[in-house]
Amino acid sequence: MQLKQLDLPGGGLLTVYLRDCVETMPQAMERPLVLVVPGGGYSHVSAREGDPVALQFAAAGYHTAVLRYAVGDDAAHGLPLRQLAAAIGLVRQHAAAWHVQPDKIAVCGFSAGGHLALSGAVLAVPGLPDPPRPNAVILGYPVITAGQYAHRGSFVQLAGEDPAAQQAFSLEDKITSRTPPVFVWHTMEDETVPVENTLLLVSALHRAGVPCEAHLFEKG
Repeated sequence: MQLKQLDLPGGGLLTVYLRDCVETMPQAMERPLVLVVPGGGYSHVSAREGDPVALQFAAAGYHTAVLRYAVGDDAAHGLPLRQLAAAIGLVRQHAAAWHVQPDKIAVCGFSAGGHLALSGAVLAVPGLPDPPRPNAVILGYPVITAGQYAHRGSFVQLAGEDPAAQQAFSLEDKITSRTPPVFVWHTMEDETVPVENTLLLVSALHRAGVPCEAHLFEKG
């Protein structure tokens, strides 16, 4: 396995784990890549939702990567979103050299990282009229809504205290038929990110005709 680290605008970091490609496994010369986006409420980047997840995907045969993005005061003005777009763009730029299938790049995000992952698929990216988008989205207990069931701290970090400014980052009303396929899971007893976030998302995906698989667990 090869390990690469690439700097991103604004102090972000992309860590890439590339599985070895050998001629004795001709069907695995080119592999999909899963880009893992840890959570942390846009106040920090959770270590437990980064490398451990990426290594599980690597063990399953994927190339994988972990995004370290701007948090805290640096999370304003769309910088995390620009960093995610830059990360996807770098993977596609190096796809041939890294033996990545450029049309099979999924982002996998947890909590606020789930918000960022889905934002990368549906929100406008400041300064990028045609940003690189993922081909699929994998979400664990994602932050979705800035409304009644919001994980409010995430939206405060992104947009300040103004509810109208926060609403620009709410995602359930940004889903269209162009949204890539989504796999999402959540637990019913989540007291940090209410399960209604996923329920609102699934309803929006269904209305838009977007392929979606959702799993809700009673405990966890």
